[in-house]
Amino acid sequence: MDSSASPAAPPPPAATAMDRYTFSPSLRWQPEVEEYLVSAYGRDHFARISEALATPSCYSCIRVNTLKSSTDAVRQKLLTLVNQKELCGGINGLGISERNGGEQAHEGSYLVHKCPYSGLENVLFVRGSGPHVLHYNGQPGQSIKEIIVSRKCAESVLRGAQVYVPGVLACSSHVEKGDKVAVSVAIEQPVKDSGWAVGITRGTVLQGLQSDAHYEERKGLYIGQGIAAMSRTGIFRVLHGVAVEMTERVYKLPSFNDVLEGDIFLQNLPSIVAARVLDPQPGEQILDMCAAPGGKTTAIAILMRDKGEIVALDRSHNKVMGILKLADEMGLSCIKAYKLDALKSVRKTNEARNLGVADNFNGAIATMVEDNEPCHTTVFSGVTNAGEDNSTKPAVQIDTNRYVSKADLRKNLRRMRNGTGRSNCSGGRVEDSKGFFPSSFDRVLLDAPCSALGLRPRLFAGEETLESLRKNATYQKRMFDQAVQLVRPGGVIVYST
Repeated sequence: MDSSASPAAPPPPAATAMDRYTFSPSLRWQPEVEEYLVSAYGRDHFARISEALATPSCYSCIRVNTLKSSTDAVRQKLLTLVNQKELCGGINGLGISERNGGEQAHEGSYLVHKCPYSGLENVLFVRGSGPHVLHYNGQPGQSIKEIIVSRKCAESVLRGAQVYVPGVLACSSHVEKGDKVAVSVAIEQPVKDSGWAVGITRGTVLQGLQSDAHYEERKGLYIGQGIAAMSRTGIFRVLHGVAVEMTERVYKLPSFNDVLEGDIFLQNLPSIVAARVLDPQPGEQILDMCAAPGGKTTAIAILMRDKGEIVALDRSHNKVMGILKLADEMGLSCIKAYKLDALKSVRKTNEARNLGVADNFNGAIATMVEDNEPCHTTVFSGVTNAGEDNSTKPAVQIDTNRYVSKADLRKNLRRMRNGTGRSNCSGGRVEDSKGFFPSSFDRVLLDAPCSALGLRPRLFAGEETLESLRKNATYQKRMFDQAVQLVRPGGVIVYST
């Protein structure tokens, strides 16, 4: 019998392992969306787009807080930190070198240079590298200890972050602090009802064997390896903290966590450009309609030299808190953040002038400004001028024609007694807003919500449907209509997405 007709022998274990422990993701789309985009771009071009989306950008973009420091000073601080601490990989993996007064990159280091474009002198580019071929070597006779993280966690790690506790889904048994672990990612898989699901319960024990559930799904999805910062028990017991300190990455980009806090902010270049195009001037009234997480808001404040007022909106309580926290870290005082749906930004001009106890501070100010006359609000036995800072002196206006419950009175008494909490939020809560009267702002920035399909890296795109993509356009038009009403005649609207 001819030996050539016999079945092919299975690949050797080494080859199988090498193929398994790689990073070669395949971006998944909803079939109808994929068909639509293929028809728009062509199959080959769209395949290249999908491949590029699954990888991070080759550089990180840093915006310098010029109210605290200069671009040159920040760059020098980075150099000084590296030289003084003699860090093996630089600052959280960042290595910087200079030669002959210029910038020179070498193997394993990252090139840091100023943005060459006019008007963006406060921007630094930090170049990364990759993809790198990693060798996942375990102990002789033992399987490699592994950790599986969520997709969003993995996308952050690919951009330079560490692995934090909330992002860990599964872990090998007997992982202890200091153990070397391979890190892979769980990607959504199609399920019977035509939806998508991860299918891994948080806390799952991995044996590292082919009999493990989802063993094959992890093939080609290893993003690096690191040192466990806590034991398996600790990872699934605590709520926050670093779970794995990444030591080797498929894509090496620096992490700026706790580095020059308040002096720098990691931000995508288009977002920086949007704030610059708005061209805010000191003393103006600016509205950022969809402000979270606050990068563009703080960029606007810095361009205004922290003079004037920026109203930042988001419909999420936690995101508004995040905006205030970021403003506090960067030492900015001109930002006022409120919880409000951008689709409800415009307040009707025919509303009653007298606002009740439950109405927010912003609504009271809107009424006073429209009157264009000196106005005072009663604070029980005291009087507060409308021009004063109400963030430290809560204003309570009583409408004698309206019933005020004892609960409302007690609530406002507590506000007066307790004062404001961190980030100027009473009791750690954010202020709600009922909107603003037309023509209230000199400039409006509308960075409208979108599909975000262009953000990199993206390891999964199946959540978007043609219907959801069309709805984005509908919402954007409605928000733009709100922006047009809120800007003053002769003002400026910047629309970005």
